Amino acid sequence: MRITELLDKRSVDLNAAPKSKKEAMDMAVELMAASGKVQDKEAYRALVYAREEESTTGVGEGIAIPHGKGDCIDKPGLAAMIIKDGVDYEALDDEPVNILFLIAAPDTKDNVHLDVMSKLSMMLMDEDFRNNLINAKDVDEFLAVIDKADEEKKSVDEGLADVVIDAGSRYLVAVTSCPTGIAHTYMAAEGLEKAASKAGIPIKIETRGSSGAKNTLTADDIKDALCVIVTADAKVPMERFAGKKVIQRKVADGINKADELVSLALSGNAPVFNGGGAEEAGESKSSEKSGVGHKVYTWLMSGVSHMLPFVIGGGILVALAFLVDTIAGYGATGGGDFGSITPLAAFLKYVGGLAMGLMVPVLAGYIAYAIADRPGLAVGFVGGILAANGNAILSNFGFASGTLMDGKAVGGFGQFLMKFAFQQPDGGNTVSGFLGGIAAGFLAGFLVLGLQKIGEKLPAALDGLKPTLIYPLVGIFCEGVIMCFVLNPVIGLINTGLSNALTAIGSANMVWLMGLILGAMMAIDMGGPINKAAYVFGTGMLAQAALSTNPAFQQMAYIAMAAVMVGGMVPPIGIALACFIFPKKFTKAERGSAVSNLVMGASFITEGAIPFAAADPLHVIPCTMVGAGVAGLLAALFKCTLMAPHGGVFVFATVGHPLLYVVAWLIGSAVTCFLLGILKKPAEK
Repeated sequence: MRITELLDKRSVDLNAAPKSKKEAMDMAVELMAASGKVQDKEAYRALVYAREEESTTGVGEGIAIPHGKGDCIDKPGLAAMIIKDGVDYEALDDEPVNILFLIAAPDTKDNVHLDVMSKLSMMLMDEDFRNNLINAKDVDEFLAVIDKADEEKKSVDEGLADVVIDAGSRYLVAVTSCPTGIAHTYMAAEGLEKAASKAGIPIKIETRGSSGAKNTLTADDIKDALCVIVTADAKVPMERFAGKKVIQRKVADGINKADELVSLALSGNAPVFNGGGAEEAGESKSSEKSGVGHKVYTWLMSGVSHMLPFVIGGGILVALAFLVDTIAGYGATGGGDFGSITPLAAFLKYVGGLAMGLMVPVLAGYIAYAIADRPGLAVGFVGGILAANGNAILSNFGFASGTLMDGKAVGGFGQFLMKFAFQQPDGGNTVSGFLGGIAAGFLAGFLVLGLQKIGEKLPAALDGLKPTLIYPLVGIFCEGVIMCFVLNPVIGLINTGLSNALTAIGSANMVWLMGLILGAMMAIDMGGPINKAAYVFGTGMLAQAALSTNPAFQQMAYIAMAAVMVGGMVPPIGIALACFIFPKKFTKAERGSAVSNLVMGASFITEGAIPFAAADPLHVIPCTMVGAGVAGLLAALFKCTLMAPHGGVFVFATVGHPLLYVVAWLIGSAVTCFLLGILKKPAEK
């Protein structure tokens, strides 16, 4: 099959002028539909957009290769656009895209078309070929340029298999792989091949694309190679490289940084792979730190990306619950039941609350999954559930001589449980929230990796029991011990101290300091124990104000609640503004949730900020904390009051000095926004 057999003249536009990436993708989908190869245009469009959510298909050098594969495609096809003025496509090199090829691949066992498309991807790495495409005067000449290059260029497999390694010579080996395996896999292979040729050294490359592994590296290939280069965003069997110098990078680096990778491979400073991770060798330790950081970031983002739908879907349902009760007339009178007074609101809040309750377990579970694969998933989920729920339920269990709650537990272990691990009536909160969830995820991943290392020494007869019995049983037990007896109780002690400090500040009538601290606490762990400590303090003050006849105390209580709510509304709004004003600081998925964060922030659902804080806690949390603290301080100085415990903009009817309250909210959000713009590093692509 030739490349031009996949192109239809109706699906080629040599004078496209899209104004944005979205417009470019939509125009390409329309071209593909015009060729008659797609039976359901909208389903195909959804596939193309879903692939783009994973990572940009703007691979650099002015090229974009979006693609979709699914049952909605009748025949394999290509659509092509030449964009002479270029379009911002969020490409890996941040340069405009001039050439766009859209791929349609049916979900069939026959993958001949994938090889043809892969060949086109490699051809596009040739600058002369790209220039000839851009300068084609009409569609016939455009197709002729492709036909000529197709004739001269060997197939992907032939080109890679032609590498000859002379006995005793120096050479490199490499593996390239991407999640879909249609384009990036082969472009990375072409990039590495060219870089090695420039450096004057042979390289044998294994590609792991949609049609499986090709040109597979043999044990002899690996044994005598100077270094192994792995550029992959999908799983690659790594055990075979144990003891070899290995460079592990993203597949995009094979396309855009091939010269750098080959140079590092030839320098002798690549780290030695020990079978469980990269072990730095010699002087490479400092130069490879960024690789370790990227791994940690990738593990963390695995949890965040899986958590994001729970936060957005659940959060918006909860926001709608408050809206329904407001429309029903309960905005100013609903009190603590606001959001669940009418049947529809109660249903929305129940379902949304359950969805949001899953976000910490999902975060922890998929961090562990990214580190230790499937065996880590169960251990991570359990750790996340323990972080989200704390130890309080354990204090309700009965023992032989009574319960922990009445202090009759027998023995030293029982006393230890009473005084430290399990929550008591006068004890601190043991819910460690999303920060505990992050810790639980990493803990679970490395626990399972350790168990797998130990498991290698067990008899082979137990191999079938390891992933289904040994790893989950021992892993969940160890995870539970560390969460219940270390992380949760320590955070409980911290929260108890914070609550005591807040009470002392309130008693001293230091309203401005109380507003500053309450606002900042709301933005540290966004719905976690510190946030909840501030919220419980505010609602507790409201309850006392209802019983008090002291106007001064009532005023202070209402100011405290106002500071709590404005502090909780700042993080999602500040982050959403930063997504619009500083887009390069955030990933595509994060920017896509900006509107959802506006809704959640306005509804006093601080949890909308959690995915951002989880992805980059060292930069995001200080920024949200400062902005929320400023908002709480200003609300207190303005003497803004609030008599409802929840609701965001839906309860502004109960706010004293509402215009000044909005000013405090917007200033705090702006502070968070611009601090993020200054302090946050550009998002990894």
